[in-house]
Amino acid sequence: MARFDDLAGFAAVVRTGSFTRAAAQLGVTQSALSQTVRSLERRLDLKLLNRTTRSVAPTEAGERLYQTVGPRFEDIEAELAVLGEMRGKPVGTVRITATEHSTRTLIWPRLAPWLPLYPDIKVEISSDNRFTDIVAARFEIGVRLGGDVAKDMIAVRISPDMRMVVVGSVDYFARHPRPQTPQDLTRHDCIGLRLASHGGLLKWEFTRRRKNLNAHVSGRLIFNSSELIIAAALGGHGLAWVPLDAVHGYIAAGQLIPVLEEWAATFAGYHAYYASRRSSPALMLVLDALRPPGEK
Repeated sequence: MARFDDLAGFAAVVRTGSFTRAAAQLGVTQSALSQTVRSLERRLDLKLLNRTTRSVAPTEAGERLYQTVGPRFEDIEAELAVLGEMRGKPVGTVRITATEHSTRTLIWPRLAPWLPLYPDIKVEISSDNRFTDIVAARFEIGVRLGGDVAKDMIAVRISPDMRMVVVGSVDYFARHPRPQTPQDLTRHDCIGLRLASHGGLLKWEFTRRRKNLNAHVSGRLIFNSSELIIAAALGGHGLAWVPLDAVHGYIAAGQLIPVLEEWAATFAGYHAYYASRRSSPALMLVLDALRPPGEK
């Protein structure tokens, strides 16, 4: 690294045209800087500067060297200045991996009004239903249901518990009887969700009077997107098992009919989690934006 010091000293002399001004910029004595440049000339076995009592100018070799290294040192100095400005300032990129449901219902609605407040923070959101190792995949924040968060992560709850519901359209129930128990689902066309993480289908889970069970369902349609599942249910193509908050508007409008409500399962709500307590100001600001409005 000492050899870069002499190149930086040489570049400063050429840029300022003076050993005195260059030494002042670098915070060294004029004699020390002169010795540094002479050492560089000896190492290269080339004369780099023509010195007089009144001026300093590069030789042909010195000019060529300066044209090569000068802009590079300017770029480095500029980047170091930017990094210096980052100290204590909320800047940088925060990458988030989240389920599509949490992205649509929580993350984007909360970040959209927040983003104009911090123009130097960039946010990247990767929305899918796979289970992601945020450290290996280089994400700063993950958002998953509380039961799916690894124990070694630092987690912050950002939503209440999530209630699931089975729904079908008016048209579907005009052609099929409403199920009275989860076992009745075996006689229905159930729309499946394929999990990207291991390729299997999401199990439909139910609970009643502290009794839990998984229903064995099947159907003609399988998607990897809950939005498509809801669209298919609205079209009368089968029953969907989805979060209540994703379809409550359709239920209120009479487009979807909930069934098996007394068997509805409830899961720990969404949590935003991250790996280290030594986190950037930008990450902590994004986490704060994701908290429920009453908890900020």
